[in-house]
Amino acid sequence: MWFFARDPVRDFPYDFGAEGDRGRPAGAWQLHRGRRKATGDPVSVFVYEVKPNADEQTQAAKSAFKRLKTLRHPNILSYIDGLETEKCLHVVTEPVTPLNIYLQARAEAGGISELEISWGLHQIVKALSFLVNDCSLIHGNVCMGAVFVDRAGEWKLGGLDYMHSAQGEGPPPHRTSPDLERYDPPESADSTKGTGEKWSADMWRLGCLIWEVFNGPLSRPSCLRSLGKIPKSLVPHYCELVGANPKVRPNPARFLQNCRGSGGFMSNSFVETNLFLEEIQIKEPTERQMFFQDLSDHLDTFPADFCRHKILPQLLTAVEFGSAGAVVLTPLFKVGKLLGAEEYQQKIIPIIVKMFSSPDRAMRIRLLQQMENFIQYLTEPVVNTQIFPHVMHGFLDTNPAIREQTVKSMLLLAPKLSESNLNVELMKHFARLQARDEQGPIRCNTTVCLGKIGPYLSASTRQRILISAFSRATKDPFAPSRAAGVLGFAATHNFYSLSDCAFKILPVLCTLTVDPEKTVRDQKLRVSLPQQCRLPRPATGKSPERKRRAQWTDGMMKTGAAWRRRSKAGARAALMPGIPLAGWRQPRCPKLLEPGGPSARPGGQTPIGPALAGKPMQPGAGRRAPRPPAPWGKTAGMWRGILAPQSLLLHPLPHLRGPGWPASMTGVAQPPLRHPTPSSLLPQPRSRQLMARKAPTRGARTLVGTGALRTPGSLWTPITGSARPSWPGRSARSGRRSWRPSGLRRRQHGGP
Repeated sequence: MWFFARDPVRDFPYDFGAEGDRGRPAGAWQLHRGRRKATGDPVSVFVYEVKPNADEQTQAAKSAFKRLKTLRHPNILSYIDGLETEKCLHVVTEPVTPLNIYLQARAEAGGISELEISWGLHQIVKALSFLVNDCSLIHGNVCMGAVFVDRAGEWKLGGLDYMHSAQGEGPPPHRTSPDLERYDPPESADSTKGTGEKWSADMWRLGCLIWEVFNGPLSRPSCLRSLGKIPKSLVPHYCELVGANPKVRPNPARFLQNCRGSGGFMSNSFVETNLFLEEIQIKEPTERQMFFQDLSDHLDTFPADFCRHKILPQLLTAVEFGSAGAVVLTPLFKVGKLLGAEEYQQKIIPIIVKMFSSPDRAMRIRLLQQMENFIQYLTEPVVNTQIFPHVMHGFLDTNPAIREQTVKSMLLLAPKLSESNLNVELMKHFARLQARDEQGPIRCNTTVCLGKIGPYLSASTRQRILISAFSRATKDPFAPSRAAGVLGFAATHNFYSLSDCAFKILPVLCTLTVDPEKTVRDQKLRVSLPQQCRLPRPATGKSPERKRRAQWTDGMMKTGAAWRRRSKAGARAALMPGIPLAGWRQPRCPKLLEPGGPSARPGGQTPIGPALAGKPMQPGAGRRAPRPPAPWGKTAGMWRGILAPQSLLLHPLPHLRGPGWPASMTGVAQPPLRHPTPSSLLPQPRSRQLMARKAPTRGARTLVGTGALRTPGSLWTPITGSARPSWPGRSARSGRRSWRPSGLRRRQHGGP
């Protein structure tokens, strides 16, 4: 009968890779990354393979297996499971990385900070203090290869192969690796120096570890004399460790006390935070609240892995058991930014859903204030079924601060709300707050929020609610609420039809032109013009009025009487025909002289013939030109740039510059002018008195034989004492490059 033995390695409940990590721990162990078969949790597996003719090394490995299995301390490598066979040893621990590999990775990422090193050395020294002072054990193998780092950045002491009792029950185990001899203290080779205290050898090796952390691998003991990059605050304590006299080396507990003194290397916020977290369960509630209030200011300086794996579990525990209150939310959400989406869903979202149902007002208002930090991780089913029903109670709360924060939170929740919650439940609360709430800022914020969530509302809800809600806001006694109503119309103008703009919105906005608050009037002016521009232009039909306007425009263009100004004011006038704009002058036919004006000559005779005295000049005199079918005031809307507001005269119109432009309204030909002045673009007003002589300006030309001064773009200006004024009609250029009326025109009007 055959019996087959089962392979224990095969039934081992952990999987691990075939090859170890880059760095090898101290001794003959190999480190592998593994996972638990049942749950997939990551672990580290230390493997030792039994070799022939290596009895001492095998005995040291079995001793380390036994020590690690029995020793339990937060700063010593945590034992999870193990397997011992005739061929190999397997030790399963928490997932860790050798310190040398960890330092290399941090150096490639920008370097490790002194805060992390100070806390790591604090943990190693504390582990040595536990072994020496509490267990009477000597580690005997403190070096870079015996220190490991977990996921939170915590330093763990391992490498227990050469640990022995401090009571002298037997000789220390023999070291089989020659690489470890460089860490031996000087008294181990010279017995005349004495052995010192029981911790002397371990403290010497601690000094070697400090040197390697700051300066790299230690090649020989003589390198310890060079300080290298060791911080100045740590130098005095380092010198005590590597002193030649073993009796001067301090106890691990005293070394910690010295380094944590005022100005010491381990006296910083990072170490203090870690020490408080280790004792948080026995602290008073007031102490915990003060700690969490100050924690947010220091999180930015802490390592990300430390915040995720060390601080976050403590924060979740404090929230779950209610030991810290609302103050824990700020650091909780700050640490949550370091998590991935899946990890956030698993660890923080359940806590948030539970906190929304809390009756604590401070907790609820802090959740609403911090909602922007976690809203992207909330799914729509969770929002509609577990969060929104609790948030709605904030609309009915007697505390105005909670009502206000509830309204503001709707900006973030609206995209995730269902149709019934958004278009029915939320609109009911908004209508009540906007109409009945006694706090003006809350009514204002409700209007602003409604304008911003308008795109998420259904079409029927927008048509039914938006115009009435914003119109109601414009009648609010609180001035910012009226301004918010105007802004609401502007933010949602794309959702209104043209008839709504004309019959519902513009009448409401027009009443705000006389609002006592300037800010409201300014907001109205910014909104009303875009609303007007959205109105349709009149259809281009064949009505008699439009025909008359077209004939008049064509006739004026043919006779050179229409000015082609394309300024903004002219374009705006063309958009709204028949609507007079403020600041525009009504057009009139210019006159050379008003009837009854003072005479330019002695005797009261006018300088022009009786046929033209006191009569308005006709457009295109001497030609057959159509007369305007209606008074000037009724056709002002059809003109494009004939008369502009006086404010526009201060600015040149660059698009009119060129070799020339159409004739003036009186028919006087215009000379080509390269750089016209702004005043030359419009007809000049005439006084009842004769114009006094002025100094010629740039571009001004004098009529030959008349003594009249002409400004380009204006009429011939008669001057007192001149023989003849200029005459309307064609003009000719003389040989002296001056302008004068042609002979035909002079004979027709009785001129010389």
